[in-house]
Amino acid sequence: MSAKTEQKTVSAHGLSRYFGARTAVDQVSLELRQGEVLGLLGPNGAGKTTIMRLLTGNLAPSTGKVEICGMDLQKQTLGAKACIGYLPEVPPLYRELTIDEYLRLAMRLRRLARSKTDDAIRRAVERCGLDNVRRRLIGSLSKGYQQRAGIAQAIIHDPAVIILDEPTSGLDPNQMRDVRSLIRELGAVRSVIFSTHVLSEVESVCDRVQIINHGRQVFEGSVDMMKLEGTRLEEIFTQSTLEKIET
Repeated sequence: MSAKTEQKTVSAHGLSRYFGARTAVDQVSLELRQGEVLGLLGPNGAGKTTIMRLLTGNLAPSTGKVEICGMDLQKQTLGAKACIGYLPEVPPLYRELTIDEYLRLAMRLRRLARSKTDDAIRRAVERCGLDNVRRRLIGSLSKGYQQRAGIAQAIIHDPAVIILDEPTSGLDPNQMRDVRSLIRELGAVRSVIFSTHVLSEVESVCDRVQIINHGRQVFEGSVDMMKLEGTRLEEIFTQSTLEKIET
């Protein structure tokens, strides 16, 4: 697992989001420290993607507050967002560009110095295992390589916090293994939050897990502690997500 420090990078308290009369997220709180990987686990439609959008500033909360690296995401938006690398469930890829061209575009969109472009691209390409395909069109690559390209754009600016929404969705077993390994590497020195509905993914990659059901947090715990206590995540997940949420 990761080498966690006491430096807090993400702090979210009392997050709720309403869409008309529907409550998509209801009083969710979480904290994350440097060198920690947090798995946001829940069934499809539980509210995980909405939480990710709230944490990245792509959606404003109806109530609650998010701080990224000590900055209020609503009040110090540019500074806070500069600390975040984000891969949405559908990666923002341009199939007609090569990997190099795509990452150069990502650098420009983030308004990063041109003098740093080559080194930043080299590091992202090496970290994500893209060196042998960096000059190929993204549209010609396998889903696994396309997902790596999406992660590369998320880390191109060396963010302290990396947020990945269902990063292994649609991948074959070998591709899933590679992406999980990459997440573990990234989590060694950064803070990583990723959403999933795959229990084995949480057990193999994460330091902590939070289970979301019907927009609410229904469980939070240490993966290592559960293993030491002989607690099965599958049992916790089943019990937590089958129970009806009282209103």
